[in-house]
Amino acid sequence: MATVAQAITITDVGTVKRLGFGAMRITGPGVWGEPADPDAAHEVLRKAVEWGVDFIDTADSYGPEVSERLIAETLHPYPAGLHIATKAGQVRPGPHKWVPVGRPEYLRQQLEMSLRRLKLDTIDLFQLHRVDPKVDSADQFGELAKFQSEGKVRAIGLSAVTVEQIEEAGRYFTVASVQNRYNNADRASQEVLDYCTAHGIPFIPYAPLDSGKLFSSTGAVDAVAARLGVSTSQVTLAWLLQLSPMTLPIPGTSRADHLADNLKAADLTLDAEAVAALDAVA
Repeated sequence: MATVAQAITITDVGTVKRLGFGAMRITGPGVWGEPADPDAAHEVLRKAVEWGVDFIDTADSYGPEVSERLIAETLHPYPAGLHIATKAGQVRPGPHKWVPVGRPEYLRQQLEMSLRRLKLDTIDLFQLHRVDPKVDSADQFGELAKFQSEGKVRAIGLSAVTVEQIEEAGRYFTVASVQNRYNNADRASQEVLDYCTAHGIPFIPYAPLDSGKLFSSTGAVDAVAARLGVSTSQVTLAWLLQLSPMTLPIPGTSRADHLADNLKAADLTLDAEAVAALDAVA
């Protein structure tokens, strides 16, 4: 099993390897309810740490509550050097449904519940899952800053934001990370990635594999994988790692064999021909 290579520094958190684990898919269908195979969920979490992953990303809304609880059940007491990030700011009225809620009192409630579920006194990276358009952004950012000043979170990140929102949030706290949707077939957040690269902010591309759907939407990934004799997942993740020194992909899976395959991307260097073919997709 290859060791995850390359590192990135998250302000106020520390240095982590540049392939993390996204814990959204250890829940049930539609990111809702308990996993169909709880033993497999526990196994993939154990293997992630055993195989060198030191950054796990979750959210209170994954399940809801299920992902955080499974992480604590499986990994607590946490080994030294393992960093856990979570998110708050969305409610789940049902499977596949996500509704932003950024009222300060709600964010505080979810922080306290995440601390309890994860069995932590301080959360390494606490991310605003969505900026709620119905709540003054100053109220949302101001409340997050309070969490940090109180010592309940070490660092604060944002998710699904624009450059303008990053800059506004930066007036309240140091933006330690930005998590936006980005993959080989969806580069709508290119401006945000460029901004993060220029300002040294770790960029966490969520849906890096787009649940595998991007492989059927273009032949480029398949062609590169076939020529190099590696998997399509490895090609896609390696491309993200080479795209910018600030990318921190967090591919998620509920299966240990898929995890093992994904982690091999850390040791794959794409040649110029492969990069050019993948860059041309979008």
